[in-house]
Amino acid sequence: MSTETGNTIARADTEPVFKRKPVILTPAAQQEVSRLLQDEDKAGLGLRLGIKGGGCSGLSYMLDFTERQEGDVVVSYEGFEIFLDRKSSIYLNGTILDHQGGLAGRGFLFDNPMASNTCGCGESFSI
Repeated sequence: MSTETGNTIARADTEPVFKRKPVILTPAAQQEVSRLLQDEDKAGLGLRLGIKGGGCSGLSYMLDFTERQEGDVVVSYEGFEIFLDRKSSIYLNGTILDHQGGLAGRGFLFDNPMASNTCGCGESFSI
């Protein structure tokens, strides 16, 4: 039996199946991830996106280069993959990750439709 809700189809016996990518990277973010993987000699690793408790709004975003873990939701892009643990994939579903470089740029920026409140720095949120 399966149930459809928004961007996912939930099945009792399997991982969630997404109708579209659960996290979308803008071209600028894709370019920066590719650059970092190459500059930091992280060949074979992927970008792990996640959440953890903390920050001024209750939940904080996490970014790291890691290997794939069992049970990860995997999102493929040209030249790299994004890994999300199952819990994070729920809270980050529909998120757009952008990158702003330059002197006034703020680095990676999360646009999370699930967030009901975001702190001023943009690094933490609440649902």
